[in-house]
Amino acid sequence: MTLLTFRFAPSPNGALHLGHAYSALLNQKLARTAGGRLLLRIEDIDTARCTPELEAGIYRDLEWLGLEWEKPVRRQSGHFADYAALLDRLVQEGLVYPAFMSRGEIRAFIADSGKAGSWPRDPDGAPLYPTVDKALPDKERQRRIADGVPFSWRLDMRAATARAGEGLCWTEFTDETLSASRQVEAQPQAWGDVVIARRDLPTSYHLAVVADDALQGVSHVVRGMDLYQATGVQRLLQELLGFPAPRHFHHRLILGPDGRKLSKSFRDTGLAALREAGATPDDVRRAVGLE
Repeated sequence: MTLLTFRFAPSPNGALHLGHAYSALLNQKLARTAGGRLLLRIEDIDTARCTPELEAGIYRDLEWLGLEWEKPVRRQSGHFADYAALLDRLVQEGLVYPAFMSRGEIRAFIADSGKAGSWPRDPDGAPLYPTVDKALPDKERQRRIADGVPFSWRLDMRAATARAGEGLCWTEFTDETLSASRQVEAQPQAWGDVVIARRDLPTSYHLAVVADDALQGVSHVVRGMDLYQATGVQRLLQELLGFPAPRHFHHRLILGPDGRKLSKSFRDTGLAALREAGATPDDVRRAVGLE
């Protein structure tokens, strides 16, 4: 009998806050209810922002909350070779291409196009990548790469969705009990030609997360609603790479007093600060609605 497998996968680029606590505790609750497994994954591909000190803080916070997980912990920074092999598959199959435009060049191109006001944008509000680089002859691509021109690898969304075919979807549970579900149509094309890897880093969040979920046998991805739209890209990659499709539940977000979601970027109050101020794990559970 295969055990249901859940995972909590934080990035050590800031202190965990109440939103992380809710997600971690909910994953533990669901894993225990199902008699399944709970994994902890450290998503540290951003080696510039992720630090050992912040990673150590994650372990302290989760242990304080009473979280228990299987060991060893998978750290993404130790598996770049795995991601590079998958990237090479996509390159060999003609599903990605080197993209040379910087963010500034993208903005300038859009401004010069005369379509700045109507240029399509992805679900996060960023402009879709222009198609200029996709049309470059292979000889010109190789010349630029040989000359050291910075580039990233972007998914050729048109070719990728054509390869995957119609009917791409995922199973989404409708509430925290995971007792009912619905089928959601994946719409990866809303993101345009997304970044799959950089020249100096053989992966992106999308590629690393689908690789890890497949390798670790994750059956249930329980994470915040802010990642709901990104699931379309990840389902596409799973289809292209022959990976199984986990079932999903995108849970509610924990909001701050101003109504926005909590964020490390805004230095919202972390669990360590709450602990130092005298809060208990039960206080945290009550604060996130998991008494």
